Amino acid sequence: MSFDSGPLDSYLSAAIGDDAAMAKDLRVAFTGSARDLADLMRRARCDANWEVAALRLKGLAATFGIIPLIRLAEDAMAGAPGDPAVLRRINSAIDDVA
Repeated sequence: MSFDSGPLDSYLSAAIGDDAAMAKDLRVAFTGSARDLADLMRRARCDANWEVAALRLKGLAATFGIIPLIRLAEDAMAGAPGDPAVLRRINSAIDDVA
């Protein structure tokens, strides 16, 4: 899956202007939060925990308009809890943002 960082860059630029240090800090905060949610999904021991973590990941991605990550979170919610393939794709998409 190809990743377009344009939406995140656009949101960051609109929020903070040309402050490169702040943009880097916000990108690190975003990816850290996304990684935490992906880790919660990996450790989920019931369907409800998987669903909540995926829904939160979708919301985080939607905040910044990151469509590929939104779709992956939706795939996770529609699929089998604990699906390692979707988790690998989610982690790959997060790596692309970082």
